[in-house]
Amino acid sequence: MWQCPSCGRSFKKQNQNHFCPTGPQSVTDYIAAQPEPVQVLLNQVRDTLRQALPEASERISWQMPTFWQSRNIIHFAVFKSHIGIYPGDQAIAHFAAELAGYKTSKGAWQIPIGQPLPLALIAEMARWCAAEVNHG
Repeated sequence: MWQCPSCGRSFKKQNQNHFCPTGPQSVTDYIAAQPEPVQVLLNQVRDTLRQALPEASERISWQMPTFWQSRNIIHFAVFKSHIGIYPGDQAIAHFAAELAGYKTSKGAWQIPIGQPLPLALIAEMARWCAAEVNHG
């Protein structure tokens, strides 16, 4: 059994991905709670969003790292087999052609772990989301 050092929950698998009941308090805490190989990927996403959205602040919203500027602009999170990008349903519709090779759902985009991160597309989508008044 493995015990999460943050929340104390026990799991059968070592370094089991999960959300602690109290949740991370910062984006840094969220990333630090993940396995080291995943931390590298999340930091790449974070750095890309920081560059694309220099006026936005970071916060945890819906227990996910979020870039915020008067409203939530874009979220990201890690799961067992993918990194989820959450730009909202309007962005998913707007970027449908670019997302054709990925699994998407209303408001969400999944990037399989092990595939190269499409950082330029993440940045473009984030800038688009920031410019969209109706996105929330």
